Amino acid sequence: MIQLTNVSKQYAGRTILEIPELTFESGKRYALIGVNGSGKTTLLRLMAGTLQADCGQIRGVPLADMGYMPQSPYAFSFSVRKNVEIALQKSTQPAEKALAALAAVGLEKLAEARGDKLSGGETQRMAFARMIACPRALLLLDEPTSSMDIKGTDQIENQLLRYAAENGSTVILSTHSPAQALRLAQEVVYLDQGKVVEQGSTEQVIKHPRMESTRLFLQHWRL
Repeated sequence: MIQLTNVSKQYAGRTILEIPELTFESGKRYALIGVNGSGKTTLLRLMAGTLQADCGQIRGVPLADMGYMPQSPYAFSFSVRKNVEIALQKSTQPAEKALAALAAVGLEKLAEARGDKLSGGETQRMAFARMIACPRALLLLDEPTSSMDIKGTDQIENQLLRYAAENGSTVILSTHSPAQALRLAQEVVYLDQGKVVEQGSTEQVIKHPRMESTRLFLQHWRL
């Protein structure tokens, strides 16, 4: 279980995130939704440890057993296969496992291409393959399909659901799409101006929101 207590973050004197209390249960899939600047990326970075909170506590993050995929994942100049093998340095048969992960995301034919020469969508698929190449207790995914076409998005979503079920992983992803939240998440956290406005089952928050700001956000989407 991941617990945030009195967590806040400021940039240039402006409060970006302010969370008195928030809990993520182990083994569940969560979606963070909200407009740009609502605090989704900041929240993920704080949990991943790439950003430090100004105050408060974050407990229960399995840092040694976690995968974090930022919005613009990094690609090294060596092969796509070796980009994935980075996550398998302590594993046996890393090449075979990397190729299996690439096949899962439809990139097996690009295994020997240079990782830094891929398109945006291909880079995200490669980064996701790096996430699922080995079992992890926690996946933190920031807009993981934002650069992908429909086919790529479907492939990644299917693999994410499979991976989470097989490994009992906790998944926390940010998305602009309530439809994607419906497909992937068991619970939704709606953020607005750095605050948690609403949290509940995906069905309840997306289809029957209780808060006015949540309803205003969702009215622009056809669901």
